[in-house]
Amino acid sequence: MVDAATMVRALKLTELVPSETGQLPIEASDVNRPGLPFAGYWAHFASERPQILGLVETSYINSLDPETRRERLERFVSYDVPCVIICRRIEGMDDLIQMAAARKIPVYRSDVDTTKLVTDMIYFLNNHLAPRQTVHGVLVEVYGVGVLLTGESGVGKSEAALELVKRGHRLVADDVVDMRRVSDNRLIGEAPEMVRNLMEIRGIGIIDIATMFGIGSVMRSKSIDMIVHLEHWVEGREYDRVGLDDQTHEFLGVQVPWLLLPIRPGRNVAVVLEVAARNLMLKQQGYSAVKELEKRMLARMEKSAALAEQAADPNPI
Repeated sequence: MVDAATMVRALKLTELVPSETGQLPIEASDVNRPGLPFAGYWAHFASERPQILGLVETSYINSLDPETRRERLERFVSYDVPCVIICRRIEGMDDLIQMAAARKIPVYRSDVDTTKLVTDMIYFLNNHLAPRQTVHGVLVEVYGVGVLLTGESGVGKSEAALELVKRGHRLVADDVVDMRRVSDNRLIGEAPEMVRNLMEIRGIGIIDIATMFGIGSVMRSKSIDMIVHLEHWVEGREYDRVGLDDQTHEFLGVQVPWLLLPIRPGRNVAVVLEVAARNLMLKQQGYSAVKELEKRMLARMEKSAALAEQAADPNPI
């Protein structure tokens, strides 16, 4: 379901026939232009999608004789279409508007051309209908990389984010992160409206990051490119010191790179997070320090083997 008022505001639509419930029964992020149905071909009519009427559709339906026009429009509104949007401020569709009102089908008008409206509509529906999940954590942007900090309460997530903000990076959300999946491999995170730009620091209380550090220290939303799980250092536990195996964690069906970062007194977590973000950027560009080390070790072994073989040969050429 899509909130009708939200869609009207987002797409700057004019309401011709309002939704009685305030909700539009839209389940998929796609639209339909009913040119073929208006031409009389009703097979595979995607009536469950928002119907977009542009210059082509309205010009054709206006070219029909009155009897055929009425028959096509009556059949069109006989389907349970979620809404109809007329583009380019096209006039002359009063009969369609009256028929839709009788069937309680919402109708809207847009000032923009059809192609732009279709693009904007699909973008809006992709975001509005995206699967969502709320997680406990802190989301920051570090060198353009969206880093989600997770871990138990009191481990130092907010303090690490505060240090990152002081170093010129940006806060997206503290304590509560609303995630949505906007594509098969992309997650977007943002803060709930109530706590946006706010951060809780134990011993101080609630602070407003945007007011304290400037509007450039916060951002509304960011892709989640990496998850860093913070935990208190456990003596005797083996932590990854090489980084041979890239680990991931799944949220909403998307696999996101995952790191475990042990915390102990004196460790500069903000600097480590900056390095982690830069390292991810290098990996995405095809460079891996681990593979570079492996290549150097193999080269050293091959050189040692060649020298040993040369020393063992009594009659070198």
